[in-house]
Amino acid sequence: MSMEKALTQKYGPLLSLCELAQLLKRSKDGLRIALNGNNEFAQTWNSARVKVGRRIYFRAADIAQIIDNSSGGEHNE
Repeated sequence: MSMEKALTQKYGPLLSLCELAQLLKRSKDGLRIALNGNNEFAQTWNSARVKVGRRIYFRAADIAQIIDNSSGGEHNE
């Protein structure tokens, strides 16, 4: 199963900040602070960000691509 399909099945097409924090095994506040920085981590993960009204979500397809790229595409299931 691809990472994108697994994320979409579990979370749907969009992940909330809380869901992304759980996926990355980080605290919600810690992730929020990291995403507000001016560094490579923030730029990479914010590229998947989408604003719906006043809420911030992250596209599951983009998150899967970031995870696959960071692991060198060695995801096996």
